[in-house]
Amino acid sequence: MSDPLVKMRGITKRFGGVTALQGVDLDAYAGEVLAIVGDNGAGKSTLIKVLTGVYQPTEGEIFLDGQSMTFASHADAIDLGIDAVYQTLALADHLDPAANMFLGNELTRKVMGMTLLDNKKMRAETERVLMERLGVTLKSLDAPTESLSGGQRQAVAIARAVYHEGLRVLVMDEPTAALGPQETARTLKLIQTVKAQGLAVILISHSLDDVFEVADRVHVQRRGRCVGVVNTAESSVQEVLGMIVGAEEVA
Repeated sequence: MSDPLVKMRGITKRFGGVTALQGVDLDAYAGEVLAIVGDNGAGKSTLIKVLTGVYQPTEGEIFLDGQSMTFASHADAIDLGIDAVYQTLALADHLDPAANMFLGNELTRKVMGMTLLDNKKMRAETERVLMERLGVTLKSLDAPTESLSGGQRQAVAIARAVYHEGLRVLVMDEPTAALGPQETARTLKLIQTVKAQGLAVILISHSLDDVFEVADRVHVQRRGRCVGVVNTAESSVQEVLGMIVGAEEVA
């Protein structure tokens, strides 16, 4: 196997007297899905927020392509090719998909010296990225995003992230939470599509069934520490569940 695209070494994060992470190592490879699992309070969210620049580690280092990186903010991480789609999706429901796709980064054009939004180009780019990168076609780009299904909303949020040409690592936080079986299947297919394009996908999920459906490896967190990493092809839901709860076997 090639060298990891992302390496986190000795990551410790303290909030006052509370240690949320203690000496965590993590490797993520291009073209793979790495799942991070664990109970509430295991440190999953803190770990990905360190990776995406939301938090700065108290101790430890992050390497991207073997180079040590320091992220002062989430914007720094995005600039270096690391982005996240959180459970909330951060979509403006009253806006259409194209407006959400370019929210904060709107495309403009000049007309008689005035700067105007280039709605036509944003719509065309949204349609292109959804189809070329994700294989998704929306029936209408005019409808507000709130009218879309859960899987379609996920597609818009993912499209917004992958539109950045320099994206190399995509973190997905509970992407199938509150979705029905059909929408879950569509979202898992989106994850596989992104993986196939050579990105490192880091999936945080409470659903071990979903994890074993799409992940290549599973990183298990318990009480702020990594307690093991397994290959899904050589492991089982039962084994990972035992690692999560700290038991040798779960009846």
